[in-house]
Amino acid sequence: MPRETTHDVSVVSPKLIERHVARSPLLARAWRLLEEDDEIQELLRMSNVMAVSRLLYNDHGPVHARIVAGASLHLFELLLETGVKPSTIRDRSLDSVEEAKLVVLLAAYLHDIGNAVHRVNHEYIGALMAKDILDRILPDLGFTGRKKYSIRQEVMHAIYSTDYDTYCLTVECGCVKVSDGLDMAEGRARVPYRRGKIDIHAVSALSIRKVEVGHGEKPVTIRVHMSDMAGLFQVEHVLLPKILKSRLEDYIEVVLHVNNRTIPYYPK
Repeated sequence: MPRETTHDVSVVSPKLIERHVARSPLLARAWRLLEEDDEIQELLRMSNVMAVSRLLYNDHGPVHARIVAGASLHLFELLLETGVKPSTIRDRSLDSVEEAKLVVLLAAYLHDIGNAVHRVNHEYIGALMAKDILDRILPDLGFTGRKKYSIRQEVMHAIYSTDYDTYCLTVECGCVKVSDGLDMAEGRARVPYRRGKIDIHAVSALSIRKVEVGHGEKPVTIRVHMSDMAGLFQVEHVLLPKILKSRLEDYIEVVLHVNNRTIPYYPK
């Protein structure tokens, strides 16, 4: 029997975030703060100066932040619909699903700000940089005292754990980590590749046409549409490692669509 759901299969894109923040006054306020804050926007711009202009890598700026934020909230909703309990509520660091969603949104949007300093160790740097930003904006969202600090630490954990070699300790963090690897359609690869250089990185990135997320045999089904099998390089070197260290691996399946072929990829 098909799983009941309020979410059909959705394309990973910058527009996905709008659907999720529109349903929550708290998330809508947080979204406006993030999008209108001068420091945050300049850090995202400088992340692209470092990554794109100086290293000739792919996008790590505002568009990437919006895509990851939307995808993270979508994954989180899919898990909630199938009975997965937020770690922050289970462990009593937060009190409501709305607060858990706020952690996901803030962490996803801010996860790459460390690139404004350097690509090396940017997850660690970004988590530290986020501390002062969160101390500044959380009171504007109505959070002060101990609640402000608990939200802040959950967000910092999620940012730090987007590092490839770091395991997530919360469901919220896992959604951000996996979603960071979903922004790979039409050349938006998460494996950094040099612009203008034709190699497996570039060919693989350009082979991915669309990424979709919805329910399937697992609570989360990721469908990667590719023009040819070269796109598998991105899936194997970006998405799969993130899934395997997200602590969400039992809830996720990955299906490849290559022209007219459908290929189950994960789990094998």
